[in-house]
Amino acid sequence: MARDLLLEVGAEEIPASFIGPALDDLKRVITERMADARLKHGEVRTFGTPRRLAVWVKDVADAGEDIIKEVLGPSAKAAFDAQGKPTKAAEKFAEGLKLAVDQLGRATTAKGEYLSARVEEKGRPAADILKDTLHAAVHGINFRKSMRWGDVDTSFARPVQWLVALLGSDVLPVVFGDVTSGRTTRGHRFLSPDAIELKAPAEYEAALEKAHVVADITKRRAQLVEKVRAAASKAGAQLLEDESLVDQVTNLVELPSPVVGTFEERHLDLPPEVLVQEMKSHQRYFSLVDSAGKLQPKFIAVSNTPVRDEQLSLRGYQRVLRARLADGRFFFDEDRKTPLIDRVEKLGRVVWQGQLGSYLEKVERFRSLAVWLGQQAGRAGDAATIERAATLAKADLVTGMVGEFPELQGIMGREYARAGGEPDAVALAIAEHYLPRGAEDALPTQDPGALIGIADRLDSLCGIFAIGKAPTGAADPFALRRACIAIIRLVLGRGYRFSLSAAVDESLRLLAPKIANAKRKAGEPAPREQVLEFFRGRLKALWGEQHRTDVVEAVLSAGFDDLVATQKRLEALSHIVGRADFQPLAVAFKRVVNIVEKQGRDVQGGETNPQKLVDEPERNLHIAFTQARSTVSGLVRVDDFSGALREITGLKPAVDTFFDKVMVMAEDKALRENRIRLLVEIGALFNQVADFSKIQAETAAAA
Repeated sequence: MARDLLLEVGAEEIPASFIGPALDDLKRVITERMADARLKHGEVRTFGTPRRLAVWVKDVADAGEDIIKEVLGPSAKAAFDAQGKPTKAAEKFAEGLKLAVDQLGRATTAKGEYLSARVEEKGRPAADILKDTLHAAVHGINFRKSMRWGDVDTSFARPVQWLVALLGSDVLPVVFGDVTSGRTTRGHRFLSPDAIELKAPAEYEAALEKAHVVADITKRRAQLVEKVRAAASKAGAQLLEDESLVDQVTNLVELPSPVVGTFEERHLDLPPEVLVQEMKSHQRYFSLVDSAGKLQPKFIAVSNTPVRDEQLSLRGYQRVLRARLADGRFFFDEDRKTPLIDRVEKLGRVVWQGQLGSYLEKVERFRSLAVWLGQQAGRAGDAATIERAATLAKADLVTGMVGEFPELQGIMGREYARAGGEPDAVALAIAEHYLPRGAEDALPTQDPGALIGIADRLDSLCGIFAIGKAPTGAADPFALRRACIAIIRLVLGRGYRFSLSAAVDESLRLLAPKIANAKRKAGEPAPREQVLEFFRGRLKALWGEQHRTDVVEAVLSAGFDDLVATQKRLEALSHIVGRADFQPLAVAFKRVVNIVEKQGRDVQGGETNPQKLVDEPERNLHIAFTQARSTVSGLVRVDDFSGALREITGLKPAVDTFFDKVMVMAEDKALRENRIRLLVEIGALFNQVADFSKIQAETAAAA
């Protein structure tokens, strides 16, 4: 008879950012161990609040499933002597399985013949499996930071106060530190502090709701959003949407109770980003705006319990915010006393990276690189704005406001640039060179900020790779994956046409004094190749989300130096690859590639000699190829890759006839080499769009 399973770990208030990852760890360990033990079950749910982490598994079987498995013993040669009698090895193997030697079978493997036996492995009782499973789950949570308390040897995010471990109505014995599991949970710390005894897991969620705890995170989040929006509407305002803040506050409370407060209107002359950051970062308050999106002198604070005296509570919230805003105003006023340009020199005392120097050195590099990129991308007219904005781009790092709120870098640079009389284009570029900060972030609206942003990130990529600190596995301390994706988005989004490899070369040239003595592992590719391969990997992952992976690989294998052109080639090929007539074309091209790869390496380069084409099919193919090459080259120059593919597709009949009628590997060496040169030239024509040999031809027609 199936029973439900409940594990709850109760603790002092767990940091909000710890709760989601901890629940993932609990769920993963429990489900993996149950799967390994062949213990069937139904739906798995997680619950989490600042005071609890819980997993509820429905319909757990009474025991793991029985299985029949084959067990291998000694090799047949070792199991029997020359007379065919069982050796001690065979007898020991049979004895261990409680079988006679003549009951054993034989199994043929890649290594030879072995004694074998089919044995039944009985599934363990659920209680036995789960006792070990829950112990491992509780001890297996990986917190970013953990602590010890009292005389307890184990550690946790915060001191553990209670444990619930139930399989149906039975308590499973689980021990963590000095806490032993039982059936008693606890409700809201203030509204329902008494212990709650659970008879079975099915009572859990309802019992907690009765005790003023919304344990389901999704349900609590929905309640929070609904209540906060209602409070904003009642205050005659709208909520400034902030998903990350909603997530944080959801895991700070067990029963969300919002109240609306106000602050002095005079603070509205501060940059709105400063006000929002002051309310969000330190107090976790929600900001309110009017219908036009203008910030209002109001906020919403979320309490963990409904307040009896709202005015008393509000005075507390408002007093704390008043002090924070006073600090913000002080920083803002003091920072504006020193123009940004006078702060640039101080960047020489701020280290960007030990081996790569200070922020001032980094600024000098990416300023030169940004101007170079502007010239390459046809934006030379923006050179003066780019140079000035790049010079000032990091100056706000040494201001009081950014020292207090690092999230405001760039934004404060924009505000201080405006206050110092810099042109609007320069101020905007300072702020926009940080965009996009994330996958969902908007791109810069103007070229100077975009080009400075590319240069800044490319300097980081090339520098970090050059000193041997490239990302490994999940470790990416310099956020190079995010930087690389941002560069790709900027180039494609703004339509910049420049050579990616040339940009990498220019960045490495500017870095040369810093990386000249960098040590590299023996056999390790040069930084240039590493950076370009890193871009290739990000492009493959990015485009692989929307296109067939073999098509992406085919396009990248033909080169990706011009990212805009590469994307257009991908779109054109993705469109044509689904056509019914594409599969035969891919097969034909693979025949070309196979011959070129096997025989072409021994053939000297050069163009096909028409005078040595003796058979009519090869002459016809050469004529068709020559005409197509001229047309394809023209179409590629204007980025008409769909048209180029149509021209290439038109070669298929001539290619098929050539392979049917002509012996490529002729005995006459000159004749043979000339035919191979023709195939090499055809392959190069195809490669202007993609390496068709990478496409899975058998799946093309079904795409």
